[in-house]
Amino acid sequence: MSFLAPLFLFGALAVALPIVFHLIRRTSKEKIPFSSLMFLQPTPPRVTRRNRLEHIFLLLLRGLVLCLLALGFARPFFQKPITISPPNEAGKRILLLLDTSASMRREGLWPAARTKAEEILSKVSPADQVAIFTFDRQVQTLVSFEQWTSMGLTERASLAAGRLADIKPTWSSTHLGNALIAAAEALADAEKQGQNVGARRIVLISDLQEGGRLDGLQGYDWPRGIEVVIETVKARRTTNAGVQWVVDADEAARPDAEAGPRIRVSNSADAKREQFQLRWDAMAGTATVDAYVPPGQSRIVQAPKLPAGAVGERLLVTGDDEDFDNAVYLVQPKAEQINILVIGNDSEKDPAQLLYYLKRAFQETRRQVVRVVAQAANAPLSSTEVADKRVLLLSDPLPDATVKSIQKFLADGGAALLAMKDVAAAQTLGRLAEIDNLVATEADSTRYSMFGQIDFEHPLFAAFADPRFSDFTKIHFWKHRRLEADKLPGARVLARFDNGDAALLEIPKGRGHVLVLTSSWQPADSQLALSSKFVPLLYSLLERAGGIQSRLAQYHVGDEVNLSGVVSAADRQTVTIARPDGSPVQLPADASRFAQTDVPGIYSVTSVQPPIRFAVNLDAAESNTSPLPAEELERLHVPLKPREIELAKQLEQKRRLHDAELEKQQKLWRRLIVAALVVLLMETWLAGWLTRRASAQPEVLT
Repeated sequence: MSFLAPLFLFGALAVALPIVFHLIRRTSKEKIPFSSLMFLQPTPPRVTRRNRLEHIFLLLLRGLVLCLLALGFARPFFQKPITISPPNEAGKRILLLLDTSASMRREGLWPAARTKAEEILSKVSPADQVAIFTFDRQVQTLVSFEQWTSMGLTERASLAAGRLADIKPTWSSTHLGNALIAAAEALADAEKQGQNVGARRIVLISDLQEGGRLDGLQGYDWPRGIEVVIETVKARRTTNAGVQWVVDADEAARPDAEAGPRIRVSNSADAKREQFQLRWDAMAGTATVDAYVPPGQSRIVQAPKLPAGAVGERLLVTGDDEDFDNAVYLVQPKAEQINILVIGNDSEKDPAQLLYYLKRAFQETRRQVVRVVAQAANAPLSSTEVADKRVLLLSDPLPDATVKSIQKFLADGGAALLAMKDVAAAQTLGRLAEIDNLVATEADSTRYSMFGQIDFEHPLFAAFADPRFSDFTKIHFWKHRRLEADKLPGARVLARFDNGDAALLEIPKGRGHVLVLTSSWQPADSQLALSSKFVPLLYSLLERAGGIQSRLAQYHVGDEVNLSGVVSAADRQTVTIARPDGSPVQLPADASRFAQTDVPGIYSVTSVQPPIRFAVNLDAAESNTSPLPAEELERLHVPLKPREIELAKQLEQKRRLHDAELEKQQKLWRRLIVAALVVLLMETWLAGWLTRRASAQPEVLT
């Protein structure tokens, strides 16, 4: 017999109360009237033992009532075994998801992961369907469900073992979220085939480090019936320090050539060490820099200073237990030089002219160096002089030879900006556009003009499209020239003054274009050069002309490198990239992106002179090797298999529900309560009978 509330059985201890009451009961002394005792001799009273049980049957009835009540409140029932659901005879569908990211290169992790995978494969039944996926930055199929089912029972184990033996950890980052989603989708696709299978399970074998990306898991709708089992492998040593090159922003000033690069050193949260050293690899005579990094934190450290003329490209951190992420490769970005040719008679020292403000508009940054070159309007201009120029600025009437050179420059894809200082500039514009007798007139200058309409969808003004930056009304134009835009073939008006006159036009010419500003930024014409919009507008002009190109010096493993701005289309058939080990890779003729950045190191585009070099480093997130709590996956609603403690809780809950159901069906407590009432009636009758009997006995006088 079992009980739902066994603590009520302690109530049976109350059966001792009637016994105690029986033992301490004393017979009441009655007063009997008697004559004087003066003639009697006093005698000491005789002591008699009165502490003995009387009416034992009555005592037993009362104790039985208490025991029956205690048993009833304890809710007894007769136990029956729990009915176990019959097992599903169909096999399980198991997808083995194996982590091959760079963090698995830590000592002992990969052998442990392979051992776990082999143990899982050895326990599958012939009815089970198994697939093996590996993941790092991408998900790769090692063995598909179709391959597994197509193989014989004796061939499956050798197939899986052979595929596992051929792989090893890569240098890519851990994209755990994408891998889990891809595995769930693979199980869902296999389910659509209609095969009779049992449970669907994803077995994840990973070090489950905090640096793994969980993108996509938030809000993902998991297919029903999928269970994720985590088999974690742990490193033997916990200290892991990683290094990362801190790259300055493109707009930052050019770095000091004598100062070493800035390095971020991070330490794992469960580390046992705090002291590390930075040094250049294979660089004799360089100092070593100490770095103190507490567990779970990071520090910015200046790299050791290099000797004059030396170029360090591989920086190492020592004092760490794991060395897979102890190197960072550096290629200092070389600022791109952008040449702007100004053709006119302005002086760069005269604040009343255009060139004065143009010279001061650009600053040297880490990304580019803009060099403004001036040439007199009547000086001869050859095609070689404009070959390395990105933008031409025209401000004065030009001779025919110069105009022809500019037309060829535009036909080849160049860009030119014509700032009309006076109406005579219309003749130069007419010859560039091959229009005879193009005439411009001075607009009414009795009141200033403002930009009244701007095409913010054009790339030139796209940077100003945000309402915070789109206000051009504070720029006053004292003078401007009126052009008939409809006479210019293909002209597009990008901005108009508030009186409707064209302020800025774009005229296509071959593969290039000409921008025409009907005023200028010299103080006699406008406030443009003194406004906050002037410098951003010039940079937009350079970007529109292809003068500013994004060229990074550092990439992460797996990133694509865009070479379209580095190698021209004519030279693309001979593009060769040298990998860090020296092996060449030929870029296909129709490709402009290089994606084989699968190893950290220095890569070189050797088919151009001088060679273009870039660094590929390990993703800094891989250095964050602290264990990821399973609760984080549960928070993202990953259907994890319950742990042993939770399984025990579920089994206990099921047993309690089973016991409650049995007790509800049997209802033994009702019978016990009824029995207690019957015994209580018997006890009441017996107690009354004994009382009446004692009262009926005659009194004896002594």
